[in-house]
Amino acid sequence: MSSPNLSFSAQVEAWVAESKTRMTAVMRESAQRVISDMQTPDKAGGRMKVVTGFLRASLQASIGTPANAMTQRPIKGQTYEFAAGEVALVIAGAELGDMIYATYGAAYARRLEYGFVGQDSLGRTYNQVGKAFVRSAAQKWGQIVAQVSTELKARVNGQS
Repeated sequence: MSSPNLSFSAQVEAWVAESKTRMTAVMRESAQRVISDMQTPDKAGGRMKVVTGFLRASLQASIGTPANAMTQRPIKGQTYEFAAGEVALVIAGAELGDMIYATYGAAYARRLEYGFVGQDSLGRTYNQVGKAFVRSAAQKWGQIVAQVSTELKARVNGQS
């Protein structure tokens, strides 16, 4: 890091810029991994029940304010694919200090996350246990940041 051709203040400035770049990379990759964890189907070791893919496909990412949610309903008999690239683009545009929101647009997302006992607005009766696919992924934030940081340090130090 130190260079005999740079003044001390220039060296500190370069170190700060490099640190900010690395912190941003850790934040972005960690956010991507948390969302990936949220989106992992139960059949692949995750917590999200996937039948048609509609819930997964309804995920929207945004910076600063959450997207409008809980309004979309699937079309009977149709299957859906998650557009991961759209979420990745939002995360790629995030800067340190930004709040990244991952919001499900499926009308039934909260019911699957938290569970639901009782009658819905259509008169159907449920006794559904929550899957906690969002909460469990969010609880791993610190662990994921530590893992990503370790991987980045190894890469910077030429160990991978």
